[in-house]
Amino acid sequence: MAKRRKKTNKQAEETLVDITEVKEKAEGFVEQNRNIIIGAAAAIVLIVGGFFFYNNLYKIPRNNEAMEKMFQAEFMFQKDSFQLALNNPGNEGLGFLQIIDQYGSTKAGNLAKYYAGVCYLNMSDYDNAIKYLKTYKPKGHLKPIVTNGAIGDAYAQKEDFAKALSYYERAVKAGDDSFLTPHYLKKLAILNEQQGDLKAALKAFQTIKDNYPKSSDGQTVERYIARVEAKM
Repeated sequence: MAKRRKKTNKQAEETLVDITEVKEKAEGFVEQNRNIIIGAAAAIVLIVGGFFFYNNLYKIPRNNEAMEKMFQAEFMFQKDSFQLALNNPGNEGLGFLQIIDQYGSTKAGNLAKYYAGVCYLNMSDYDNAIKYLKTYKPKGHLKPIVTNGAIGDAYAQKEDFAKALSYYERAVKAGDDSFLTPHYLKKLAILNEQQGDLKAALKAFQTIKDNYPKSSDGQTVERYIARVEAKM
């Protein structure tokens, strides 16, 4: 093992001088910029404190309030009373449109946009369905699949088949679910078949057969494959 060389007195003195100079420069910098440093520290405290108070004393309580007022609208939605769910659910509750208007920046307000889109889809108001579903920010595993699929349904009803295919493809790629993914794969396949793209239709049907054979769509997909192959 190589022996560590001892510092000479001259080297030690130089090191001590360097440390002293650095210390003096640092102290000088702090002294000259004391107000800036204090101001920056105060700004950080204000930002952190402001975020805490905004999140805990305003944002969370406001979201809880919106959820309470949206409960009756969700109940009407489950009963397929879509018009009432949108505008007048009763029992002092707010409709989804009112929740969006008054609490749009909360999680509840975001969810209300999804509900509103599905309500309009079921009411055959496809433009509003697309409008609200596109402003909704889906979270979680299933919501991105369902949202893109619902937008695809709205475009299909408007006979804008290119966009419908695009959103069905997004639904398929948005996640992997044993029920929803084959469901939208089937819609994608059938629409491609109707549009004459038999190769794309066969590919989607085959994906159902290969990856989701136990799903309800997978159990009947053989006859769809046979139908497409007969046309090719």
